[in-house]
Amino acid sequence: MRLRTSVAAAVGALALVIALPASAGAAQGDFTYQHYTETGISQTSALVDPQSRECITLPEVQDETTAPAHSPRNNTDATATVFAGADCEGPYFTLRPNGGHASERLLVRSVVFS
Repeated sequence: MRLRTSVAAAVGALALVIALPASAGAAQGDFTYQHYTETGISQTSALVDPQSRECITLPEVQDETTAPAHSPRNNTDATATVFAGADCEGPYFTLRPNGGHASERLLVRSVVFS
């Protein structure tokens, strides 16, 4: 009887673990932004399923000697807060989930997702 109860408990626990979402700490979707390459060509980059509650400095514009990114578009399921400075510092602006966006006038270097 104890063996059957133990097996049932183990199977139940396994079912709960399998049912948990794999990316519980990530925003689902993509966040796109535009920036200029070293040769001055406009390019669009994306963060796909970015980590939530973690500051992400956009790699293409992390150095203050490069122009900041612009035209952010939040197609994730989380709110995105974009910052003018690296390491989520400076003035910020919030983009709603599922399509929030801003124009080329909004200059950004980092973002955090709720």
